[in-house]
Amino acid sequence: MEHLMAHVLVIDGHPDSASLTAQLATSYVAGAGDHGVPLVLRDLDFDLSLHNGYRSSQDLEPDLVRAQELLEWADHVAVFAPLWWGSVPALLKGFFDRTLERGWAFRYKENGMPEGLLAGRTGRLVVTSDSPRWYLPLVGDSTVKQVKGRTMEFCGIKPTKLTRYADVRGRSEAQIAEWIRGAADLGAADAARPGVVRPVRELTATG
Repeated sequence: MEHLMAHVLVIDGHPDSASLTAQLATSYVAGAGDHGVPLVLRDLDFDLSLHNGYRSSQDLEPDLVRAQELLEWADHVAVFAPLWWGSVPALLKGFFDRTLERGWAFRYKENGMPEGLLAGRTGRLVVTSDSPRWYLPLVGDSTVKQVKGRTMEFCGIKPTKLTRYADVRGRSEAQIAEWIRGAADLGAADAARPGVVRPVRELTATG
């Protein structure tokens, strides 16, 4: 059964609240209105390290339990991240390592092939970079491949669209302001598609 507007989860993966990435995420959430929920990773309390890899389980902190509940609730997942050293900040990578648990976000079938357990959700990856747009494919575009392909789509969140804000250092204040305003329109558009009613756990209160 469908509901009229998509539930949009917006994951802000930048450690700095004053960053362009954070401002874009905030604007996108505002555009999604009552259908958008922010998950600001720098405000969460959790251990970034998966200490024993996948050899044993590691209990989730309450903030990560809440994150899993929100991922179950979402019809659309938007991840905002800067490009750092061909990857993402440790904050976002640690969140993925800890939250996207094997058996919950993905599993391996008997034939050894992976299966994404968050299927039925769409995604958007929003990446900021000082590097120009044309340069990134020449050096492998590793951040996009890692987050869009090997994380979000691996877990079944697809199709995942890509939005770039590149050559940030070369942009004027007016151009940056236009980007931030435009992110609200993007959030409104992503929230406007029909969502799906799913049987999920009741969301816990935060505070």
